[in-house]
Amino acid sequence: MNSRLSEKEGLASLMLRLRGEGISDRTLILAAEQTPRSLFAPPAYSDLAYSGRTLPLDCGEYMEGADLSLRMLHLLGLGAGQRVLEIGTGSGFTAAVMARIADRVVTIDRYRTLSQLAGQKFEHLGLKNVVAQVGNGLDKDAVDGTFDRILVTAAFDSMPRMFVEKLVSRGVMITAIGPAEEPQMLVRLTKTGSRFEREDLFPVRFQPLLGTAAAVL
Repeated sequence: MNSRLSEKEGLASLMLRLRGEGISDRTLILAAEQTPRSLFAPPAYSDLAYSGRTLPLDCGEYMEGADLSLRMLHLLGLGAGQRVLEIGTGSGFTAAVMARIADRVVTIDRYRTLSQLAGQKFEHLGLKNVVAQVGNGLDKDAVDGTFDRILVTAAFDSMPRMFVEKLVSRGVMITAIGPAEEPQMLVRLTKTGSRFEREDLFPVRFQPLLGTAAAVL
């Protein structure tokens, strides 16, 4: 998007679509309005930043459509004072939006290129409470401490039970579960005691979560 007007038009269209889906969380909407999505979209696709299309990123990764990104954040139930872990930094857009709501956001990606680019954009926006780091998303000990919310923009083959201990009591995790070659199910997992309560949400198609940091990229 080359003009301020087109940025506003794209955002307005997105907001109308979200309201049509019943998403009217003012805190989330304000955070999205304050985070220019075109800054995070690849330059060749900046005019599609607010569309529902998946956009290609460096390292063979992609940026989820605007509708899906904000729908997942709505389902996550973000709030002030929370610590949030994101696995799969991608463009950095969702982490930036979360940082405007939560107290602290840690976002991990296996690709150094994506992590560094996201970090530069966080700095450009003056976001001091979000940290981008390179790591193995399957390693529950890649970051210290526990979190109120965990967002995973990739798919597990099966229930990620090893992440139960990374959530506080009644903490929430949003992720996809299912084989890589088929549509997966986006699920909301709520910690109860030492286990998860599972709520199936809707089908998605995410890349599988890989268990190593990229050696080169």
